[in-house]
Amino acid sequence: MILLDTNLLLRITNSADPLCALSRTVIHKLLSKRERLIIVPQNLYEFWVVATRRAGSPPAGQNGLGMLPEQASQWLSFFQRRFTLLPDREELCARWHDLVRTREIKGFRAHDARLVAAMGSYGITRLLTLNANDFTGFTVTVVDPSSV
Repeated sequence: MILLDTNLLLRITNSADPLCALSRTVIHKLLSKRERLIIVPQNLYEFWVVATRRAGSPPAGQNGLGMLPEQASQWLSFFQRRFTLLPDREELCARWHDLVRTREIKGFRAHDARLVAAMGSYGITRLLTLNANDFTGFTVTVVDPSSV
């Protein structure tokens, strides 16, 4: 099992993104190898926020894709058909709180900590991401798409 980071979901929906082809290719390769690609509700929430935010909207440097809600909704349905959506488990909040408290995580990194907490609740150890540095210090195995 490999959890997909939200940045891959965003890349595969945006053909203008320079990492779109790589992201699509690595996902196809892993699926052809019968890898179980996992998403969690956090992925869907994060995708929606970025996909429906207008390009150039605040916060600075956090541009969105400018999708209409109907487009974003179609992508959410696609993700749920293509990948395995695991529901949040009861202990997720406690796991997440423990991570952010003990590692003194602040700001946006709390979103990454929530993905790591979800992974821990299911015993998932591998994470496919384009942003390996976001997961430094967590006990997960980061899979770089260019190495697949």
